[in-house]
Amino acid sequence: MTKKRLAAISAAALLASCGGGNPLSNPDSISNPGSTTGQKLSFIYFQQCINGIYDTSLQVNQGGVISTNTCSSGGCHDTSTGTGGALRLIRGAAQVPVADPPDADAIRATDMYKNFYSSQGATVIGSPAQSRLLAKPLLTVLHGGGQIFTNAQDNNAARIAYWISRPMPQGQDEFSVAGNSMFTAGVCNQ
Repeated sequence: MTKKRLAAISAAALLASCGGGNPLSNPDSISNPGSTTGQKLSFIYFQQCINGIYDTSLQVNQGGVISTNTCSSGGCHDTSTGTGGALRLIRGAAQVPVADPPDADAIRATDMYKNFYSSQGATVIGSPAQSRLLAKPLLTVLHGGGQIFTNAQDNNAARIAYWISRPMPQGQDEFSVAGNSMFTAGVCNQ
């Protein structure tokens, strides 16, 4: 090996190690910053008014071609075979009784809660217009599944916007009975 080649290899090795430090001295854990508001959306409203939208056959406009499909179907956002990004849904998730106080650990182990958690992850709490959960089916941002809601006044879009815009009070979790105020005689407000 020539001196020139050895120098080039040495320089490349030195440059490759720039910026990363010693990979063996990385910290054991990395803390991610928490939410700025600390608020959560209502699980009660979600399971009564939002989750059913995912299993409903909806009209889809895919580049001018109209068809029907469900959000939770295979090929869309189905947790096992879906191709639809971060939103993952379990079709037919059963409703969960929410007692006062709730058995949070038992609820969090259910399919309904998994759908809630995935859905909440696609929101900017308090801001429906910035939330992918609403922006994508309205096609205000790219959605591989096409346009699902023709406008924000669509009944389903209005329910989702209502849910996102009304987080639980500061310091209360997603099971807060404050979520009951989102209903009028058992009807989903929007």
